[in-house]
Amino acid sequence: MRMNVLVVGSGGREHAIVDALTRSAQVEKIYCAPGNAGIARQAECVAIRETEVDRLLDFARTKRIGLTVVGPEAALAVGIVDAFRSAGLRIFGPTKAAARIETSKEFAKELMTRYGIPTAAYRSFGDYEQAHAYVVEQGTPIVLKYDGLAAGKGVVVARTLEEADAALRDMLLDDKYGAGRVVVEECLTGPEFSFMCFVSGSNVWPMVLAQDHKRAYDGDEGPNTGGMGAYSPLPFITPEDERFALERIMQPTAAAMVAEGTPFTGVLYGGLMKTPQGIKVIEFNARFGDPETEVVLPRLASDIVDIFCAVADGGDATLRWHDCATLGIVLASEGYPNAYEKGFEIKGLDAVEGTIYHMGTRADGDRVLTAGGRVLFVLGCGNTLAEARAAALRDVGRIDCGHLFHRTDIGHWAFEDR
Repeated sequence: MRMNVLVVGSGGREHAIVDALTRSAQVEKIYCAPGNAGIARQAECVAIRETEVDRLLDFARTKRIGLTVVGPEAALAVGIVDAFRSAGLRIFGPTKAAARIETSKEFAKELMTRYGIPTAAYRSFGDYEQAHAYVVEQGTPIVLKYDGLAAGKGVVVARTLEEADAALRDMLLDDKYGAGRVVVEECLTGPEFSFMCFVSGSNVWPMVLAQDHKRAYDGDEGPNTGGMGAYSPLPFITPEDERFALERIMQPTAAAMVAEGTPFTGVLYGGLMKTPQGIKVIEFNARFGDPETEVVLPRLASDIVDIFCAVADGGDATLRWHDCATLGIVLASEGYPNAYEKGFEIKGLDAVEGTIYHMGTRADGDRVLTAGGRVLFVLGCGNTLAEARAAALRDVGRIDCGHLFHRTDIGHWAFEDR
């Protein structure tokens, strides 16, 4: 029986989810709340914010939604899954308690320490003076993480004591991201990669690997962002590495959440690093990564509705993947991740030959305008990563908006000799 599906969110991740849903014969109609200008071409957008749980619940009842898929962490943090489950509605995502693996860095670090899951050494602080003294004692480089949600920007890799102190002041004195604690970690070295898995209790189904690029500018320079591009597969991660990550990190973490009485259901995202001492966890997220989703889901050959329902209902799933390469480049507003202007017209979208996922856009009649920091994700596909990158760069060149910038070296870890 075909069903109506509701996707919650408004970014590139949600556009990729909507796009995957359009390939399922089980879908009658797709709604997206609130959506964006690109999503509106494939789904009916609904003017309900992602955290308005009661309104979303009423909408799902009215439209007889058979499956709701939650994209952003903010909706998970306010308990949307708990509310839908209590109402007897099928929803894909973790409960508020299980989502703490992302919403509290301290919770995640304590969990990993308790269950022997490899991660960086750390200490947590709520007091600026104590944190500052510890940083001085440890020296730099050092990693500072705000213990809460900060739209992917609450992590600072401090190369100097001055940078570390400024970050501590932001997080503990000025409440830049809100009142909260800080996790101070040793600085690990090595290539980072993203390992997303569908999880239902102790059952774990791995997705193909991806890597995103957090720094704003070429050469991994500039401030941390929510991600300036991504690609898949990863030639520098061996099958042995992948097996270790699955058997020593992702599966034990799912089992640990069950043991803690907060079983996880949805997508468990492992932000991992291949260090000289082995693979270790940098962070966990409780949902699809953004922009990794935009390069992973296009490689999925299985019907995504089967997977969503199996995970939500506690069933079994089979994942099949296309043997291809994907690489995507983010077009971001000038000034991002700091202050930026929006409302600029984007031209040339119809000239693009590949796929575009809208991240921060809005419609103004027939025009498409910028409406966020990260605006578009331009996806290239090919038999190799070189072909995928060439296709993405060609399409980026077809887009006309003088107020956007992008990186030209996405995927450089895969192209460099290592």
